[in-house]
Amino acid sequence: MTAPSKVHLLRTGTMECDQTWLLLKPGATITDRSNPGKQAVWTTCPTHAVLIEHPEGRILWDTGVPQDWETRWAPTGLQEFFPVQEGTSYLQDSLAALELTPDDIDVLVLSHLHFDHAANAKLFDNGKTRIIVNRAEHEGALGIDGPFKGAHLKVDYEGIDYELVSGDAEIAPGVSVIETPGHTWGTMSLRVDLPESGTKIFTSDAVYLGESWGPPAVGAAIVWDSVRWLESVEKLRRIAEETGAEVVFGHDPDQAAKLSFAPTGYYR
Repeated sequence: MTAPSKVHLLRTGTMECDQTWLLLKPGATITDRSNPGKQAVWTTCPTHAVLIEHPEGRILWDTGVPQDWETRWAPTGLQEFFPVQEGTSYLQDSLAALELTPDDIDVLVLSHLHFDHAANAKLFDNGKTRIIVNRAEHEGALGIDGPFKGAHLKVDYEGIDYELVSGDAEIAPGVSVIETPGHTWGTMSLRVDLPESGTKIFTSDAVYLGESWGPPAVGAAIVWDSVRWLESVEKLRRIAEETGAEVVFGHDPDQAAKLSFAPTGYYR
């Protein structure tokens, strides 16, 4: 039976934002970057991708933020609430540091189609890379009225020939997606079973932060269905407890500072 041989964590852009987007606390209000006197906590919001070296090919999980974020997001106003830090490393930079390009990726799996996860999906629309997304996410994101709604921007993901999956599904031996809706219609988390370091679960936006994880789980400002979100968090918790998995959260700056990132770091 084949299994993943190596996992690289890739830096794909660090945003800044009001922490209330990520963690709902009593009395919190959301502000943007034009309000220097805000009382809310203004925090960093790192994004990452996961590159899996597998005997069946290279699998990439998520794509981070776009290099043209300021102009691409301008019609939505998101650039005021989630500005990207100067000097950040984008997906293309992280791939290049491993001497790779999008054409070297055999499978791209998108956790969901938000602006900071699927923004670079079209780099892989090359007729070679399989691009996988959850069926419910695809239906919801392509069905919105107008060019954008919330954090879904059709310019990021429309026109791609996707492979659709439903439920929990194996992508390759030792690599599977876990259906964890609530943040969006079809948010997925990633499970990788490594021969040396064991199981790792990458939650994407099913769980933003370690502080969100709890228990008890703490909600966030961007949640499509709070009940289904909580059910998904508890589903992940059960799997993590059963497997002894390390859980890597979607946008946790404190956790990210302790993780090993490419090109120097990797997991086996």
